[in-house]
Amino acid sequence: MTDFNDAASLGNTRHDRFKAGLIAAIYPLTLYYDGSCPMCHAEMHNLMLRNTRELLAFVDISVPGFSGQPPGATQHDLMTLMHARQADGTVIKGVDVFRLAYAAAGLGWVSALFRLPVVSTVADRLYPYLARYRNRIPRRLVQLAFETAARRAAARAQARQCKAGDACRL
Repeated sequence: MTDFNDAASLGNTRHDRFKAGLIAAIYPLTLYYDGSCPMCHAEMHNLMLRNTRELLAFVDISVPGFSGQPPGATQHDLMTLMHARQADGTVIKGVDVFRLAYAAAGLGWVSALFRLPVVSTVADRLYPYLARYRNRIPRRLVQLAFETAARRAAARAQARQCKAGDACRL
């Protein structure tokens, strides 16, 4: 499950029907993120730019008066670790959220990397610490980590709009 295509592009084999069922159970995937965190905001912005198949929905939990927690999760839970709600209502958290989000955003290679046994183990163990101290990460480091990827994604998004509308001139 490195990358998910839309169900319409799948054939009629048993595997394709199984994969289409998985897609329908998971996507759209609703991501609950802390928009007040520079790193979280940068990563979600990057995913938003790549969300061309609209498999991801984004909910900023830092807005005043937020009360849209998924079942079984508190505001504190959402601010502690990344959470997502799958289309079938299942709530997932931690690195599993990123694995599915990257696959949906066309970054299947990143998702596959996170499934490698060594990388998966390290990511699962380190993520809670990264999440806990995420607001202490210097903005400059966040910019270095995400700015190039976001610029590339924005350029691709602009190019797609221009191809669709024929009215763009760059």
